[in-house]
Amino acid sequence: MSDSDATRADPGFGVYIHWPFCAQKCPYCDFNSHVRHGGWDEDRFLTAYLRELSDTAERIGARAVASIFFGGGTPSLMKPSTVAAILDHVAELWAIAPEAEITLEANPGSVEASRFQGYRTAGVNRVSMGFQSLRDEDLKRLGRIHSVAEAKAALEIARNTFERYSFDLIYARPGQLPAAWRAELAEALDLADNHVSLYQLTIEPDTPYAALHAAGKLIVPDEDAALALYAITQELTAARGLAAYEISNHASPGEESRHNLLYWRYGEYAGIGPGAHGRIVIDGVRHATVAERHPETWAAAVEGQGHGRTELTPLSHAEQADEMLLMGL
Repeated sequence: MSDSDATRADPGFGVYIHWPFCAQKCPYCDFNSHVRHGGWDEDRFLTAYLRELSDTAERIGARAVASIFFGGGTPSLMKPSTVAAILDHVAELWAIAPEAEITLEANPGSVEASRFQGYRTAGVNRVSMGFQSLRDEDLKRLGRIHSVAEAKAALEIARNTFERYSFDLIYARPGQLPAAWRAELAEALDLADNHVSLYQLTIEPDTPYAALHAAGKLIVPDEDAALALYAITQELTAARGLAAYEISNHASPGEESRHNLLYWRYGEYAGIGPGAHGRIVIDGVRHATVAERHPETWAAAVEGQGHGRTELTPLSHAEQADEMLLMGL
């Protein structure tokens, strides 16, 4: 990333689509994700996404879309036809730049990986996979339902399907020692392309891990031990030419997530879907948006009023300056 790129005045416009459903809730996760053992009405939710997109476009007018990001939850549980319909509608509402980055987060299970070609046909050109570990025993402790073998198989499919791909790992896991993390990370970097996300495990409030930790049944590395693991992370990624452009994200020059950079450069983005946040400009005034978190309640709100937003708040110049400073840091 050149200095001119980092300081350019217009960070661009992005669209974030939040898919709230997961096959299983991981014990460390505090994201807005929900399990529906009886399934969900995907046609109903698709109609709601399209309607909320239309409502947003009516409010903000014409835009050139530089990035679209499907996050969650587990977006790879969506039908490829649903993703295609959303992308087609975005293209009807706004101009999509020819070089736009279109990312979909995916779990690397065999069911999700079987849909990769469908997502590529729909227009997705980048996939971000939640590996979390390359050790089967740790995957079980993390509540993941895929295996290491499935993750590696999904990676091979992604490599042959998408222009760009990335995957996530979690470190500072219970009982993890520096030598073990060094070996696992080295293995992961052998598999990586030009981007990798490496997150230190944090104990988030109101999660099963938080309850176990409070009860003394889950012991994670202390601050000094976690710092040693972080140092290993920086050492190995730097040696592979994957610079740390965020605290947890590493990429070769020019391969940074454009959607992430849009956030940090304080660009404008529409947040669509249950629990999504956005920053949109209406009549020259920047607004913060927040959507209803509960999926079915959100869908009902969209059906009743055209959108599921619970907040549409104009931001003062001072508030914008504070946000820009924090995002830039």
